[in-house]
Amino acid sequence: MVFKKMLSAFGVGGPSVDTVLTNPNTRPGLTLDGQVNLVGGDAPAAIEQVVIGLMTRVEVEGHDAEYSGTLEFHRMAVSGAFELAPKQQLSIPFQLPVPWETPITDVYGQRLHGMTMGLRTELAVARAVDKSDLDQVAVHPLPVHERILEAFQRLGFRFKHADLERGHIRGVQQTLPFYQEIEFFASPQYANTIREVELTFVTSQRGVDVILECDKRGGFLSAGHDAFGRYQVSHADVDRVDWAQVVDGWLRETTSRYGSLRSQYGPSHGHGHGHGRGHGMGGMVAGAALGVAGGMIAGEMIEDAFEGDFGGDFGGDE
Repeated sequence: MVFKKMLSAFGVGGPSVDTVLTNPNTRPGLTLDGQVNLVGGDAPAAIEQVVIGLMTRVEVEGHDAEYSGTLEFHRMAVSGAFELAPKQQLSIPFQLPVPWETPITDVYGQRLHGMTMGLRTELAVARAVDKSDLDQVAVHPLPVHERILEAFQRLGFRFKHADLERGHIRGVQQTLPFYQEIEFFASPQYANTIREVELTFVTSQRGVDVILECDKRGGFLSAGHDAFGRYQVSHADVDRVDWAQVVDGWLRETTSRYGSLRSQYGPSHGHGHGHGRGHGMGGMVAGAALGVAGGMIAGEMIEDAFEGDFGGDFGGDE
């Protein structure tokens, strides 16, 4: 179903914009195709430009609090300035490249609990406020993401939640100002050592950096703490390995070499509150200047714009 809304740039009698996506489903590194349909109002309108942008909700951790805001992280002009005549109908086709690091929102056809994604169309009209149209977008995993997520399920991990954290992971080539955390409850076979695991993919054209944060249980004489591991895989490796065996190896290595990783990444503050790397990764997260147009806007806006419930929950457990 294509979600669309007609909005007038001047209120009653002004031009309207309606974007229709050929297919709202995509993957990192692919494109979103569609067309922006404009209808002129009662009077001629000087259109300054038509811009489309991908928007999502991002968690931001301050000194004392955490809040979420809506971020436009990728935008493209589909038209420059032109005159739109009264009642004129105009369709502008587009192909928007989807960044490799775009977070995954849907797995096996189900929305990941905690994720939102939309394509906003901005119609900038001279001497008038910008008006926009928002379309729901679903970003599906690439094959390598799918295999790793399947491996966690095969190993008995249960999906808990996903969100986006503002910031950069040190030592990882990252272009977007946030990273995704996909959280799992530990499976019984790991329950003695791990409470939860947070999984982050930082994807490029070559492959994926896989970052694991394991919330380790305390022992008889030791407190619980977070252990981190980082692994690189190539898109070409998708069908060459037993992913359950690989992920099991990653988890065992990550939880056993806590000491060396701790010194490598700086002190961990520990979290226990499930906020992820903003606190949990401690020194691993560097502050990030926001280098995208649009910036943060009110968190409520995207809630209002995405009407209805996305439904479903990957893994079934909340």
